[in-house]
Amino acid sequence: MGGAKKKGAAAMEKSQDDSKAKESGGKKDKKDKKGEKSERKAEITVILAEDQALKLIKSNNYLTIQELAKQTGVKISAANACLVGLLKKGTVKRAGGFSGHWIYQSA
Repeated sequence: MGGAKKKGAAAMEKSQDDSKAKESGGKKDKKDKKGEKSERKAEITVILAEDQALKLIKSNNYLTIQELAKQTGVKISAANACLVGLLKKGTVKRAGGFSGHWIYQSA
């Protein structure tokens, strides 16, 4: 009563791949498979022009980091870096807010 179970489709395919690798002379490890599948990701950098940010701040009187990111179409981190740079230069000042959710206005 019994006997060997029938292998599933994935197991059959894997055994075929292993037998092909043995025939070609090289043993294929899991590490090799991972190396083949992984692709190098491109690093994306988005730069927000300070002129563009200043226009938005002057037209809105007050602006938060989230609003600036939404209106310019950049990430919040890029908008934050731009506003911090403008804050250090003195062209923008904090008008209110708390705990990282600052409201900025032109100086």
